Amino acid sequence: MARFTDKSIIVTGAGSGIGRAAAIQFAAEGGRVICADKTDGADETARMIVEAGGTAKAIQIDAGVEADVEKTVALACDSYGGLDIMFANAGISGGMANIFDTDVALITDVLRVNLIGPFLAIKHAAPKIAERAAQNQSGGAIVLTASVAGIRSGAGSPAYSASKAGVINLAQVSAQQLVGSNVRVNAICPGLTETGMTKPTFDYARDAGKMDRVGRLNPLRRGAQPEELAKVALFLASDDASYVNGQAIAVDGGLSSSHPVIRQEYGRTAV
Repeated sequence: MARFTDKSIIVTGAGSGIGRAAAIQFAAEGGRVICADKTDGADETARMIVEAGGTAKAIQIDAGVEADVEKTVALACDSYGGLDIMFANAGISGGMANIFDTDVALITDVLRVNLIGPFLAIKHAAPKIAERAAQNQSGGAIVLTASVAGIRSGAGSPAYSASKAGVINLAQVSAQQLVGSNVRVNAICPGLTETGMTKPTFDYARDAGKMDRVGRLNPLRRGAQPEELAKVALFLASDDASYVNGQAIAVDGGLSSSHPVIRQEYGRTAV
């Protein structure tokens, strides 16, 4: 199965986790991938793809800086003759502070990377994807990484949750503003997934012999692996999802069907 043969694809946050898993899967299905990340993990991901016989180039960027996003789109177009797919996946957690303990500088940075980053990805990638779609009389796709924390309260800090709620709305608004372009925009909403961002949680659970408690609030009673999220992102980017547009797909083991949570009272610490 090679759904992405000769497709030009950008994956941000490709240095680890969901981004790396997606970049590898895109390449395994024939895609030509630009692996973008703030760390040198992008080089490692590209090297893994090339060693497996795929096509990839790496670039180190800050996904929340407009000049870096422009540079990444230009690299894809120069290297692969255009752009077909953008997976705007890069993000940061911003910790777990409540509203009253959240510094303005922190929430500003979280919004810059997690929300402005996808905005910039759409702004600069969509015209190139639309141009390619018109040339090939086909369709293109943009996939954003949101979170179950953006669906409702109970799955993340205020800064992170607000940024991801914005991503969900951004997918909806941009899908509407791309009418006639044949470019679809959707978002995935991961639940607890083992990535670089959540590594401390998973490492602690393993060391303490408490892996059975990881993800225990969702009906599947486990956390996810990056490859499971990547598969859904690839579906949304592929022609298999040709009639899916403006949607936010929860991939969370069923967590968001309820979002059970221990509530924190104002002025008190949850126990």
